[in-house]
This record gives sequence, C-alpha cells and structure tokens, in this order.
Amino acid sequence: MRHVLAAATLAVSATACVSTATPDTEPKGVVVDPISWGPCTDIVRPGGEKPAREEPGVSCGKLTVPLDYQKPDLGTIDLALIKIAATDQGKRLGSLVFNFGGPGGSGVDTLAQAAKMFDTLRTRYDLVSFDPRGVDRSSGVRCGDNADMDAYVELDTLPPTQKTREAGRAANQRFAELCKRDASRLLPYIGTGSAARDMDRLRAALGDAKLNYLGMSYGTQLGAIYATKYPKKVGRMVLDAPLDPSVTFRQRTLAQTKGFQRAYESFLKDCVKQGCELGDTVKAADANVMRLMYKLVNKPLQVDNRRLTQGLASTGLAAALYSEGAWPFLETALAQANKGRGDALIYLADSYTGRSKDGTYTTQMSSFPAITCVDSAERPDEAELTRTWKEAIKISPLFGNEGAGGICALWPVAGSDEARHVNAKGSAPILVVGGKGDPATPYQWAPRLTQQLGNATLLTYEGQGHGSYSSGNTCIQSMVNSFLLKGKTPNRDVSCAAA
Repeated sequence: MRHVLAAATLAVSATACVSTATPDTEPKGVVVDPISWGPCTDIVRPGGEKPAREEPGVSCGKLTVPLDYQKPDLGTIDLALIKIAATDQGKRLGSLVFNFGGPGGSGVDTLAQAAKMFDTLRTRYDLVSFDPRGVDRSSGVRCGDNADMDAYVELDTLPPTQKTREAGRAANQRFAELCKRDASRLLPYIGTGSAARDMDRLRAALGDAKLNYLGMSYGTQLGAIYATKYPKKVGRMVLDAPLDPSVTFRQRTLAQTKGFQRAYESFLKDCVKQGCELGDTVKAADANVMRLMYKLVNKPLQVDNRRLTQGLASTGLAAALYSEGAWPFLETALAQANKGRGDALIYLADSYTGRSKDGTYTTQMSSFPAITCVDSAERPDEAELTRTWKEAIKISPLFGNEGAGGICALWPVAGSDEARHVNAKGSAPILVVGGKGDPATPYQWAPRLTQQLGNATLLTYEGQGHGSYSSGNTCIQSMVNSFLLKGKTPNRDVSCAAA
C-alpha cells in the first residue's frame, strides 16, 4: 500500500492547536459568472465504463477560477461540476455541495455513482459536486504514463526490511521527478486553501447566500478550512469521518496504521464468527493471509496480462477494510488468491488506485500526494522517517510504512501550512460525525476537530467503516438528514449504535 488515500496530512505539532487564522474576504468588484449547465458526457463508473444511460435531472458545467488568487495575471483553470436537481423544486432549500474525500477523488463521478444514497436530501436540495483543482477534469495532476503508474502501485512492501524500504524510496523519488516533469505549472497552486476559495466562488455562482455542505474524509478538512475563511457564509455543514488538522505526518501515519490493523483484526474476527474460508481461528486466518502475502513476494499470480504482486494484494485488502459491507467479498478474494486466482484482489486494488480495465488511471494516485504535500511545510528528514517507519511496522508489518512524509520529503515544490489552522467561531453550528471503527480517519480525530472548530457538535457512530453516513446506519442518517433539512442539531455527545 503506497499511500493511505482517505485523509489529508497537515504539518503542525500536536500542541499547536491554537489558530491564528483570519477570515478571507473577496476583493470588491469580483464578478462570478453564472454556470452554464448542460448534459454530462464523460461520467465513468468505478471500473472505467460509461453509465448505461443518462439519468434524468443530472447536468454538468464548469466554473472558471484563478490559478492563483493572489496573482490573477497567472491565468485561470476550469473546475468541472455536476448537479442533480432537487425533486421538490417548490420546497427547495438551495444547493448542497459535496466533497467525498481523497484528497484527489472526483466529485463528479462519485456523486453520479452515489446519488441514490442521498435521495432524502435531494427532495429539497440540488446535489452539487466538483472535481477540485488538480483532480481529473479540473486540470488534473498526472505524473508519468500508465506504465509508470503500474510500476509504482505494484511495488512490494514486504518483507518490512531496509532493502524493501529503499526500493520504496527509489520509487517515490522517481514519482516525484515525474510530477515535476509533467505537472510543474500546477503543483504550487492546488492546496486546500485555494480549493476553499474555489468553493466560495461556487457558492456564489450557484446563487446561494450561504454554503450548505457535506464533506467526507478529506472533505472535512476542506469544509473546516472553508468555515475558517468564511464563517459568516456557512449554512448547514456536516463533516463526516473527520481529520485532525493538528497531526504531523508521523502522528497521522501511526494513527492510521493502528486503525487499519484494528479493522483487519475486526474483519478476521467477524470472518471466523461467520465460518471463515481463511481459517477456523483468528490466528489461523491471519497466518494464511500473511502466508499468501509472502508467497506473492516471490511468485506473483498471473491475472490475464497482469501480475498480482504483494503490493497490489495489500492494497486490495486495505481497500476492502474501508467498508464492513465489503468484508464478505474480501474473504472470497483472499481465499481465491490462496488457490491461485488473483482477479478479485486485483479488482479491489484497482478500485483503490483508480485503474480502469483498459489500463488507464484517474488522477487519484497523483493528485493525492500533490495536494497532501503542498498542504504542508513539513519535510521530514531521514531520521524522522526512519523513526516513523520503525514504529509503524511494530504496530503492523502489513500496513506499516513511513507514510506520506516519505513522498513529501522528496516533493519538488515547497508546501504551506495555510490549511492547518482551523477556527470557525462565528459560523453557523457545524455537525461533526466520527466512527469508532474507522480505519482511515481514527475516531480520536473527531473530538479534536470538534474542539478546534469552536462551534461544532460531535455525533458518534459505534460501528465499523470509513464514513458513518455511507455505512447505511439509519440512526446516523436520520440525524444528519434532520440537521441538513430542518437545521436540528443533535444533543451533544450523542451516539448511534452499530446495526
């Protein structure tokens, strides 16, 4: 697993939680053109295939924004947008803007794929999302070609030795060089601070006085920074699967390594409870999984014209840990790989890395480090990276690594700490939703973000998976829907049991 993609990394020590952030103000006289909406012509499904038909009420458009808000003479970029019209236009509350995470995930494709999940919210909101700057249709960052990306994601992470780590370091160096070669014009300008400014332009272009927003994973960071810059323009905002903006690369890596290891152990326990193909006990099932991983180091499985390497198998395993609903498929995928069939694990890995059946990639694997590294001034030295790596592999040889600090230490452009400061006092109430069993954004980050925002309420989900609303838990969905549709804030310290 080259990177954990579900959360952004910010550089600031754990004690640096006091914000010095001040609200942004747009220069007077800025005119935001209305959006020209039309048919969506390039929506894709997770496997890269086109939808079977065009859904009614769905339209796409673009929004032109400055590349650099401080230097408008540098030119502009176009942001790709999608809108799914409210079903009850007579009771329409406005627009509800989504960011589904990454950083680097396509909001256009994801909203098109997941729209049914938000049918209740769609009754009174136009559902709107976008590809943030540096992502896919919005001047997406691309580093190298498809063959370069294949080589990068196939790289093994086991055994957890210095030799394996050095191979990973060389791959990161090569990747950073490709990004400098192919995307140097964009790299300095795709941070979360600029993306938050883009969202305010989007709010204005949609004709909304305030931003109603549902952010998930990295989208919680983007939402929190928006609320910090524009507290008086916050409408109803929900931040689900939240990040802690105060963590360093090392702190984030260790927290996520623990989170994925706990989720893996929960998967094994559930598997054994249900009657597990991988083994009769948790110990036996784990031994069989690790035996498979080490076997793949020496002899990858052939899958058509591709190879299932240990690196891809670990990525596929991690991908399935994001959702408890994927655990049965993960069990089957691992069992099949033990019998010599690697196609299911390849499928899971591809869903994580953004690889389509035709061998092309979305910008996910390039956009993630590009946004992460420009969002932090932190550039860990070798001693810090070694310390992180040693502690992480003690927690989990399977999931432990030196984290995003490894690629950011080699990144070709400097970063900024603009996005680390969160303080939304003066905004409308914000709802933060954290899950106890979330592997990618561990629960302890939820109360920390709630505290830093200064005006937020925490809703806790006791179940598994990355993202509470998307878990399908009716208690969580009911409270979030009530907040967004009626403005009803849950009581403080309320929680929802797992289904």
